[in-house]
Amino acid sequence: MTSLHIPHVRRRYLGAAAGAIGLVASLFVAGPAAAVPDPGAPKADQPSTSEQAEAKAAITAGAIPGVDEIAHSANIEHVAHIPQKNIVGINSDLAFQGDYAFAGNYEGFTVYDISKPAKPRIVSEVLCSGSQNDITVSGDLLFLSTDSSRSDDSCSSTTLPATEKDAWEGMKIFDISDKTMPRYVAAVETACGSHTHTLVPERDDVFIYVSSYSPRATFPDCQPPHDGISVIKVPRDAPETAAVVNFPVLFPDGGNAGGGGVSQTTGCHDITVFQKLDLAAGACMGDGILMDISDPGQPTVIDRVQDNVNFAFWHSATFNERGTKVVFTDELGGGGAATCNAETGSTRGADGIYDLTGKGKDRKLVFRSYYKIDRYQADTENCVAHNGSLIPVADGRDIMVQAWYQGGVSVWDFTDSAHPEEIAFFERGPLSDTELVIGGSWSAYYYNGYIYSNDIAKGFDVLKLNDSRTNSAKSVHLDELNTQTQPDYR
Repeated sequence: MTSLHIPHVRRRYLGAAAGAIGLVASLFVAGPAAAVPDPGAPKADQPSTSEQAEAKAAITAGAIPGVDEIAHSANIEHVAHIPQKNIVGINSDLAFQGDYAFAGNYEGFTVYDISKPAKPRIVSEVLCSGSQNDITVSGDLLFLSTDSSRSDDSCSSTTLPATEKDAWEGMKIFDISDKTMPRYVAAVETACGSHTHTLVPERDDVFIYVSSYSPRATFPDCQPPHDGISVIKVPRDAPETAAVVNFPVLFPDGGNAGGGGVSQTTGCHDITVFQKLDLAAGACMGDGILMDISDPGQPTVIDRVQDNVNFAFWHSATFNERGTKVVFTDELGGGGAATCNAETGSTRGADGIYDLTGKGKDRKLVFRSYYKIDRYQADTENCVAHNGSLIPVADGRDIMVQAWYQGGVSVWDFTDSAHPEEIAFFERGPLSDTELVIGGSWSAYYYNGYIYSNDIAKGFDVLKLNDSRTNSAKSVHLDELNTQTQPDYR
């Protein structure tokens, strides 16, 4: 393996025009092509023949990293990589507990031992098809979302049309007291399946907020209107009795009507809870919402915002450490399009930064600015804002790490809500310089001193951030992290 160090300067990719970039480069074997991550969101067109030729020329000219080449800022170190092994599919979300990382995949999940972050190893792999297998852990329990219509709730199920009444979608529950052999213990069917889910853990029970969307009159188990979320209660001492206990309607008026490139709201895509403040932020297709969760079984909306100019699909949410801001992401193109380019611009497919004003149930979301990586990508790379987490620094700064699919991993500072800036990055070059092939970082999260990234096509990456602005975070140690269940780092 060879490497090359060149002095770092900022660069941008502007169509065929390009600037220089300083990078450390390493080559890795290409992974398999993957399907579009979020099929329910709006899609952009495939690159034209001329755009493909332009992308290839830009790569050849050194404007962006070459095919399968790695580039990163000087303050990030790529310390480990584990390629996909037996589970061949689309890698998705991550969860953490102790010395273990749990990585979702459309075909199941993998458990990694990260006790030595520079030498992670696979502990177990579980085959259990059911896109997108959004994953969380709490104590001895692991939860897995199934958002594809299946013949039954088993891990050996096959696909079945959602028009069939017998089709199954929902939540699966595993016992992970033995990490080397997770044991499937229960399943709960939910309306429209479970695209993502969020844990609200209590002492004796775990509440799960299940986000799903896109109902149709022809789907017996996913009927319109579908303007809320399923709430599941899981008793820790009897997970086999888990059941849906509520379906709070969050959009009694039907939510955003959509149109003009904006998604119609037919449910939520993802929810992040901040239990310390009894708050939750929901990214719900055409709407962003703030909820009171003082009664975890009955969340209620206290504010709602829309952005019908720049946001196409409200995808996920992150609070800052003090709970005074929310970062919402816009997954323009559903994660399967090349939107990190000059043509798309800096305010679409971006993050929206909102300050929280007021107190209690009178809190309001107030827009401040957008953040988007300015490292423009090739027209053969799917790239848009995706999953990230806070880096728990101690000096009052607001810094987070975030995945951008083939835009890679971005570390950025939003202490000044109106003027966010990137402070570090890691990315791979495109999987192809002639056609758009889906790949890149699905999730990038900070956990106990390291950044962990689950790359759709490549596998599991471990990064180390060496920057004085984030060094204080290394003293924060968590026993467990489900990013959408935001801890109180203070």
